[in-house]
Amino acid sequence: MYHYHVRFLQILGLVLFLTTGCGQAAKPEPRESAVQSSEPPAGENIRVAAASDLRFAMEEILKEFHRIHPEIQVEVTYGSSGNFYTQLSNQAPYCVYLSADIDYPRKLIEQGLAEKETEFAYGIGHLVIWVPSESKLDIERGMELLSDPAIRKIAIANPKHAPYGRAAEAALKKSGRFEQVESRLVLGDSISQTAQFVQTGAADVGLIALSLAISPAMADKGRFWKIPQDLYPLLTQGGIIMKSAKSPKAAHAYRKFLIGEAGQAILKKYGFDSPDK
Repeated sequence: MYHYHVRFLQILGLVLFLTTGCGQAAKPEPRESAVQSSEPPAGENIRVAAASDLRFAMEEILKEFHRIHPEIQVEVTYGSSGNFYTQLSNQAPYCVYLSADIDYPRKLIEQGLAEKETEFAYGIGHLVIWVPSESKLDIERGMELLSDPAIRKIAIANPKHAPYGRAAEAALKKSGRFEQVESRLVLGDSISQTAQFVQTGAADVGLIALSLAISPAMADKGRFWKIPQDLYPLLTQGGIIMKSAKSPKAAHAYRKFLIGEAGQAILKKYGFDSPDK
């Protein structure tokens, strides 16, 4: 009888997690991978799955959003857009999905998990080559630098599930350097982890997001060279509101802020071009 009781409590806990993830009042447990707002008055709660290139821009966005909407609590979890797509396809309890590739949100719409009218583009991302400040590598050599035999490891995000990884692979192939460097590539699970590989010395150079290269955490720790846009597909970043969102009004307020003047100004500060450009 005891085992049946334990199993009942486990199932009940799972149901409560799934039903309150995007709803009212229930507070998520703090996690290392999540960024929570300052404590607002009792109100609505939304959970956001965001591409990791947004990490630093989002910290500033949340401060301004909470100033305008103190009644809404936002929890953002960062990671690979492709991994989030898989989780959301299996109905992970996120209210808003911000992808580094707008095609992932569109696939969720096709699956009937989000309404077409909630789709939005919030920015155009850019790819750069980045080296630490202490590196003797000449970053101004651009793509040619990657063929330097002194470079042992080159970090890129995993192309299987990271849009920036696919962009990096495309740039390497179009510039005719992929075969030269393929054996030296190390793959990060996300673009943030890719940047960490270079910062910690696990790689000599990395192909990372401009938004990370110019962030307060990295701006004074390295040098970058912006990869020409014609070497990789446009990184149109976009999002959706999931049908499972139990606070749709709050989710729409968050969406409106991101694509509005204030949100776009902050994203521009972190290197994102307007999707209307």
